Amino acid sequence: MLIGIDWGGTKIEGVAMERDGRELLRIREATPRGDYDGCLRLVADVVRRLEVETGQNGSVGIGIPGSLEPQSRRGKGGSSTWINGRPVEADLRATLGRELRIENDADCFAVSEAIDGAGVGHRVVFGVIIASGSGAGIAVDGRAHHGPNNSAGDWGHNPLPYPQTDEVPGTECYCGKYGCMETWISGYSFTRDFIRHGGDDIPPAQIMDMRRSGDERADLAYRRWVDRVARGLAIVVNTVDPDVFVMGGGMSNIDEMYDDLPDLVREYAFSTVFATPIQRAIHGDSSGVRGAAWLWGERA
Repeated sequence: MLIGIDWGGTKIEGVAMERDGRELLRIREATPRGDYDGCLRLVADVVRRLEVETGQNGSVGIGIPGSLEPQSRRGKGGSSTWINGRPVEADLRATLGRELRIENDADCFAVSEAIDGAGVGHRVVFGVIIASGSGAGIAVDGRAHHGPNNSAGDWGHNPLPYPQTDEVPGTECYCGKYGCMETWISGYSFTRDFIRHGGDDIPPAQIMDMRRSGDERADLAYRRWVDRVARGLAIVVNTVDPDVFVMGGGMSNIDEMYDDLPDLVREYAFSTVFATPIQRAIHGDSSGVRGAAWLWGERA
C-alpha cells in the first residue's frame, strides 16, 4: 500500500492507495498554522489512522509546502514559513519512526497529473498550483525535475512580467522581495486586489459569483487577475515551453480562465503561435497527495 501526505498551508491530507492507483481511504484535517511541532504530530496521526482503518502498513511519501535545501535538507522557500530553516526531513523521520520520501508539494502535484491525470501522454508537464499561495512543479517523463538548487518550478517567486505602472514595485512578499507572482495571483491576492479597487473583503469564489451576476467591479478584478496569470505562463513558454500546463489549487476552479488564458498567453509569449493545452487537474485540488504516494510507486 502507498500512503501519501500533502502537508499544505491550510490542510493536511492523507491518502492510502493501491499500487495501481485505486484509492482506499482519504483523511483531511486543518493545518495547525504556525505550529511546526503540531504539524509533525498531525502528519504522524494521519499516517497512523490510514494504516489502522485500512488494516495495512504502507510506504510514506510526503509533499511539503516548500522544498529542502539540497545540502542541509532543511526547509526553504515555504509559504508555510514555519518550516523554513527547520530540519523537516529529519524531524518527520523521527516523528514517524520510519523511512520516508519527501518532495515539494507542487512537484508531487505535477507527478500525480503526469502519471494518471491531465498530463498523461505529455513528456514535460508544468503543474501550476494557485491557492493560498502560488507555485509550480515540473515533471519530465513522470518524474519530478529538481535541478542542483532544488528550485525548479519556483514560478511564484519570479516577478510579475510586463508590469504596469501601478504594479510597481508591488506588495512585499514573505520571501523579502517585492512584486512576486504569488503576491498578484494567489487567492488571497485576488481578494486583496478587489479590496484595493473598492470591493469588499470576500473570497474569490464570491467575487466570481458577483461577476457572473453582472457586477462590473468583480469583472474588472477577474480580468486583472487572469491577465497576470497569462503573463506568468507566457514567460514559462518562453523558457521551458512545456507540453502541457495543468492547473490546480482552489483558483483552478475558476472555469472562465480556461477559455480566456490561451488568447492572453498568445498575446504575451514571444512565439507567434501558442498551441500548449491548459488543462484542469483531473484529480482535483488535492492531486498532490496522490503524487506524494507515487514517490514510492513503480511509476514514479
